[in-house]
Amino acid sequence: MSHYCYKNNTMAKTPHDLLSRRERHIMDILYRKGRATAAEVMADLSGSPSYSTVRTQLRVLEEKGHVRHEEEGLRYVYVPATARSAVRRSALRHLVETFFDGSTEKAVAALLGDSSRLSEAELARIAALVEKAKKEGGR
Repeated sequence: MSHYCYKNNTMAKTPHDLLSRRERHIMDILYRKGRATAAEVMADLSGSPSYSTVRTQLRVLEEKGHVRHEEEGLRYVYVPATARSAVRRSALRHLVETFFDGSTEKAVAALLGDSSRLSEAELARIAALVEKAKKEGGR
């Protein structure tokens, strides 16, 4: 399902393309906690937003399909509607398409360009992932 992006008059590829910075922060909180009330989300947000502002943002996220709520007594408990792994794959795919011309190789090369930040163990795990991809993909 595509959504119209008013910022640049184009069709957004996924609903995730339409999240504001604050909405992304709220989603990060929900993914980290797994589930949270508006008050719990508010406590983790910077800038001291009001309770009604947080409730409004959660409702908007729910309308966009990112969040759903469960009723526990008189309060709503919010949970992510999509698994973090699916969102991560979508965001990564978008990043590779946007900044690396759709090339996984270019993205990996950019990440490894500053390999001084990677430990020997991290480089070994990356090498093992490459080998596994070769075997599984027949590449």
